[in-house]
Amino acid sequence: MSVVIPDHILQSTKMTEDELKLEIAIMLYQQEKISSGKVRAWIGLTVIEFQHELAKRGLYINYDVEDFQSDVKTLQMLGLM
Repeated sequence: MSVVIPDHILQSTKMTEDELKLEIAIMLYQQEKISSGKVRAWIGLTVIEFQHELAKRGLYINYDVEDFQSDVKTLQMLGLM
């Protein structure tokens, strides 16, 4: 699926196409509709670059207690904890 944004809309934002794609991707990430890995693959950012973009906007990685507990269990199963 492709979404077409008319040139006049893009021009009115005073953003480049890549800047608009990044803003849309971060909005979707913030709303927990897309993972950081999918954002990075779509936009072509490294982990550090993505974290920098979030930080510029005062946002953080979506990581909660359940994620932490899951990571601890995985580390335990691998014998790393």
